[in-house]
Amino acid sequence: MHHVEDSLLKNLQTFIGFARKRIGDTHLAEDLVQESLVKALAADRKPVDEEDTVAWFYRILRRSVIDLYRRRDVRSRALERFADELSDAPTAADERQLCQCFKRLLPAVPEQYRELLQQIDLEGKEIADVAAKLGVTKNNLTVRLHRARKHLREILAQNCRACSKHGCLDCTCGESGEAVHCH
Repeated sequence: MHHVEDSLLKNLQTFIGFARKRIGDTHLAEDLVQESLVKALAADRKPVDEEDTVAWFYRILRRSVIDLYRRRDVRSRALERFADELSDAPTAADERQLCQCFKRLLPAVPEQYRELLQQIDLEGKEIADVAAKLGVTKNNLTVRLHRARKHLREILAQNCRACSKHGCLDCTCGESGEAVHCH
């Protein structure tokens, strides 16, 4: 089977040129050809003569180029979705309108949980920084934060009912000091 390897090496620069023409990036084209060569050499069935080997490898290389474009398209769509999510994130004005019940109810949360909610959710500190400060792992802190949020959610559900489940805006629950059901 040395003829396959010899034929591929003999046409290596032509393959790179083919890929570069379709991709527009020399280094990426070289990487793609290298990946395609690995696939070709690992294949169970290989062509018998040189002419068939070149045509066979071009088919592998074309599929690799197509796969590259598909991955780029998927990545691009994911970035667009992420950008849309960021644009949907609440603005400072939105945050001022969000239900404020939790502020009145925060003292009902155990202190260890309340501190996490305060530092991470309200002050925007990074989980890794808070974990380091407390001397625990990120995973441990993430579990604690999950429990803290769950505890606060339960208190909100008992106290406000509709607010905690529907996330209504312009809530007046926290203004009067008593539980008021949102509209």
